[in-house]
Amino acid sequence: MSRAESPAGEADDRGAGVRDGAPEGDPAEAVARATGVTPDCAPSATGVTPEGAPPAAAGEVPPAAVAARAGRPLWSLGIFRSELVTTFRRWRTLTLLGVLAAVPVLIGIAIRVETADGGRVGDGGGQGPAFFTQITNNGLFLVFAALAATLPVFLPMAVGVVAGDAIAGEANSGTLRYLLVAPAGRTRLLLAKYTAALAFCLAATLAVAVSALAAGALLFPVGDVTTISGTRISFGEGLLRALLIALLVAASLTGLAALGLFVSTLTGSGVAAMATTVGLVVTAQILNAIPQLDAVHPYLFPHYWLSFADVLREPVLWDDVLRNLGLQGVYTAVFGSAAWARFTTKDITA
Repeated sequence: MSRAESPAGEADDRGAGVRDGAPEGDPAEAVARATGVTPDCAPSATGVTPEGAPPAAAGEVPPAAVAARAGRPLWSLGIFRSELVTTFRRWRTLTLLGVLAAVPVLIGIAIRVETADGGRVGDGGGQGPAFFTQITNNGLFLVFAALAATLPVFLPMAVGVVAGDAIAGEANSGTLRYLLVAPAGRTRLLLAKYTAALAFCLAATLAVAVSALAAGALLFPVGDVTTISGTRISFGEGLLRALLIALLVAASLTGLAALGLFVSTLTGSGVAAMATTVGLVVTAQILNAIPQLDAVHPYLFPHYWLSFADVLREPVLWDDVLRNLGLQGVYTAVFGSAAWARFTTKDITA
């Protein structure tokens, strides 16, 4: 019997993505995540549902879960909330956030030790990176320095891991077919995965910023902020600009999150998707550093990442900041659409 004539093939065409065969993951948990139905609605170890209804066949979605899902609106927040909880309760996610939060602390301690004898950052010549030379005068600059240090490598690598594993990780664990419990399940699931990736972008950026603010306040004096233009603003306004910069850094990662999500729809291996996404980040960074390729630099997603420094000018220069936001919007639209086109037509076998 051909795929199109088989019941499994019909299920794939409807978007349920269910085939015969025992799952590798936990179907009860996957169904609960997709439908908002408690795991009690899924088949129990005894093969009988709580209401005494007959159990679903192996590899099929429980009828109670399908009925509950059918009664929920297309844009209900259940699956979004579930994906957020699932993403942020993973040890890998917590470890990534912990490592990112440790980077500002290490930077602050290193600068504190280096300047303990009255020296300056940059091995005595005062030629340290922008922001770094100001940290000893005002601990708030540790926030700007930490974001500038983590944005080129650490933050995008962390986002690449989370976004790259979004779909491929579910396929690899065998739970993807159970998440697709209704014809509209694919679009909703993809949006939920991208929402979780965006939430991680914000959480990762805030982890760096908050950690840097705490370390800066403990290790160095804080007070009025001297902008790049040489003018002084109050500490309160400096905090507001630090918050704005953190939001801009998080927004700078949205295009990468969409790219990682697209890569994740191309393979069933979470490790391969994560490695490919991180590899694309490294490749884009290398291309952006080659002067002979300056004609293509404005089209590379990392090109305007450090434009957030213009927020510390007086007045603020918005040109490159807006170019960065526009470029991230284009990447999000292009690769988000590509991910949707691929995922909604993909033959789900796991």
